[in-house]
Amino acid sequence: RPLFSWILIILNFVLATGAITSGPMLFLKPDGSLMKWTVDLLEGTPFPDFLIPGIILFVLLGIYPLIVGLGLVKTTSKWLEVINPLKKYHWAWTGSLGVGIILLIWIITETSLLGYISFLQPVMTVWGLLILVVALLPGVRRYYKKP
Repeated sequence: RPLFSWILIILNFVLATGAITSGPMLFLKPDGSLMKWTVDLLEGTPFPDFLIPGIILFVLLGIYPLIVGLGLVKTTSKWLEVINPLKKYHWAWTGSLGVGIILLIWIITETSLLGYISFLQPVMTVWGLLILVVALLPGVRRYYKKP
């Protein structure tokens, strides 16, 4: 397994850990109090509270990258191959591209709606770009290409 494959796995797992932790903090207390936020932060957005953003964060940036990370580790796993649009590659490699794109969409949308509110916005932008760049490296692509 190439070094950069391990880096891709780590990028997915660390992202998943953060979102699996923070997502429930938002949807369990939609007033934002567990994160020390107030719903005033959402003024001008389509959301009255943090319930929906918390669920989206938990599912799309928590559970999804966790499943992708597990698939990147256990390449013999074929159970999500049925929804893989890039049949030349293992489903988890394709899923990593999805994770990077979803993260970038999330951050661009968040910044557009809320403005700059945290140092994590540029960090997560770079994180999303890193996932895409690492996944697209020739050695990583070769490793996850089907025979």
